[in-house]
Parts: sequence; C-alpha cells; structure tokens
Amino acid sequence: MSLEENKAIIRRWIDATNKKNLSLYDDLVATDFVDHTRQVRGLENVKQFVTMVFKAFPDFHLTIEDIIAEGDKVWVRAKITMTHTLEYRGIAPTGEKITETSVSINRIVDGKIVEQWYVTDDMDFYKQLGVIEYKRFPEG
Repeated sequence: MSLEENKAIIRRWIDATNKKNLSLYDDLVATDFVDHTRQVRGLENVKQFVTMVFKAFPDFHLTIEDIIAEGDKVWVRAKITMTHTLEYRGIAPTGEKITETSVSINRIVDGKIVEQWYVTDDMDFYKQLGVIEYKRFPEG
C-alpha cells in the first residue's frame, strides 16, 4: 500500500474512534493486533479497552496534529480531549476536563493496523485528574 493509503487507514480509524463506531474497527484493525504499550492483544480486546475508555470519558476525542508515514508505519501526534465522568482504573469520577498529547506509531499490513506503540504523559494525565500533585521545573 502507498504511504497515503496507510495514512488514510489511520485517519479512518481515528474518525471511527471519535464517532464511537467500533464496528468499523473490523475493517481497519487486524484480528491479531498488538498494542505493545498497553499490552492489549487482539481486535476484540481492543474494542473492550476502547469501550472502557468511552464509559469513563464519554466525550473522548482525538484530533490529528501531525501524521507522517514511512514504509509500513504511520506516526501520529494527536491531541486528546475528554471529561472524566465515571470510574476509570479505580479512580472515582472527578468531572475534570483533560487535554493531553499522544504519539503513536502504527504498523499497517495488507490494509489493517497490526501493531501500535503509544505514548502519553501519564503523570500529567493523573495531575489533571487531581489524583497526584507534582511541580514542574520553574520556567526561565
């Protein structure tokens, strides 16, 4: 597949996620998909994980900031916005609106996403939820 076709697959996947249309994942994600970061394996497990996120953060939304393709990989820097309305990983709902940046590398084979590596700033995520407190280095 061309680099532009690979980027189009990722755009469709993000659009499906934003619309909460997980049935489209069947066309975009391989059945043996591996999320190396979260240790989620398999299409059905990915759907379960995303459903858990949607329950806790019903307004979850990804916005692509950058997208770059090379070989069989597509790199995405995205902004995530969401509001914490239900329990998530043992954390009671806070009502906090969260904004974070994610970076993912997605490998595509035969038109489907087969692997993903994903990075977010978890420390900042938990700080925004009010679960932890930390101080950044002073600016200057």
